[in-house]
Amino acid sequence: MSDAAPKPDLDRAIGFTIPARNARGRMARLGPVLDEILSAHAYPPPIERLLAEALTLTALLGSTLKDAGGQLTLQAQTERGIVSLLVCDFQGGALRGYVQFDADRLAQLGANPSLFAMFNQGYLAVTFDQATTGERYQGIVPLDGESLAHAAEQYFFQSEQIPSLIRLGVERDDAGKLIAGGLFLQYLPEGEEGRERLHTQLDHPEWEHVEALGATMGPDELADPALPLETLVWRLFNEEREVRQLSDVTLSRGCRCDAEHIRGVLAKFPAEERAQMADDSGNISVDCAFCARSFPVSLADLASQQL
Repeated sequence: MSDAAPKPDLDRAIGFTIPARNARGRMARLGPVLDEILSAHAYPPPIERLLAEALTLTALLGSTLKDAGGQLTLQAQTERGIVSLLVCDFQGGALRGYVQFDADRLAQLGANPSLFAMFNQGYLAVTFDQATTGERYQGIVPLDGESLAHAAEQYFFQSEQIPSLIRLGVERDDAGKLIAGGLFLQYLPEGEEGRERLHTQLDHPEWEHVEALGATMGPDELADPALPLETLVWRLFNEEREVRQLSDVTLSRGCRCDAEHIRGVLAKFPAEERAQMADDSGNISVDCAFCARSFPVSLADLASQQL
């Protein structure tokens, strides 16, 4: 009998359905991928936690995409808040994200600022881009709840009239690294198994039952790498007649900045405009906000490519 510790369940998302309850769900947990994204920036703890929650939410929503080339973008923004912009996106399991904020104002808020304190009267935009059809779906809701999870629930209820439950948990492991996990439950929308829209019904005990069970999931469980995601699903729904597991998604850090791509973009500008972008050394410096890297491109290289 082996005494080896179980392998941590990290950087993965799984899906499942509960047919008898007309519900579906996703679970996700981030570890090394989260650390890799955060390590590109010297974020203070409140911003690290905020971005960890946002990336987990992005993984949960993005992993529902059926289009392999599709992209999910999560953007939280305000003009008057301490956090002026938060952006995350998901494409094919690859995650990236960054935050713009006022460090001086943030330092005055203490260790655990509220979402309202950081964003004031901000909004959350969720955008689904379908690569196959070229269609784009976007919904925008106010950031007037206690958390990003609550704002995302409002997005689905207002934009798609789909009741949803989202739970997020962020903890630090023994090495001080952040681990983040999430649960996403939804009532099946119109067109699936012939269900009516929820708002047309006077009561909906099936969803209320699933929602009540999901609400018992603690943030510490979601962010515990020793607990397999499948175990968490079993803990919640082991008394159901059937829980169907869907395919899982491996999560990775996926900044798409690339020197060759940047040169290709710059090459499309007229020579006069490129010259205005360049510094005294004849280089155009392009910064990537996601990975905090700078890509210098010389005017001479661009000119030689076009000969």
